[in-house]
Amino acid sequence: MTTLDNWRKSSYSGEGDGNDCVEVATSPTHTAIRDSKTPARATLTFPTGAFTAFLNHLTSAHSTVTDFARFRG
Repeated sequence: MTTLDNWRKSSYSGEGDGNDCVEVATSPTHTAIRDSKTPARATLTFPTGAFTAFLNHLTSAHSTVTDFARFRG
């Protein structure tokens, strides 16, 4: 997989806590996520289908992206 350089913040990010969120980058075959506070640290990279399953699991356990951000610490 090539290095992803199209990182973008969640559309749920806003003023105030907008700098503390999950960033996402995509390619035709993969999706990666990282913590915006520490972008040089590890990222999670999924094949596209696996990322969809990951999101479905998160949305069943947590109601919003904000809940997920609180969960990840």
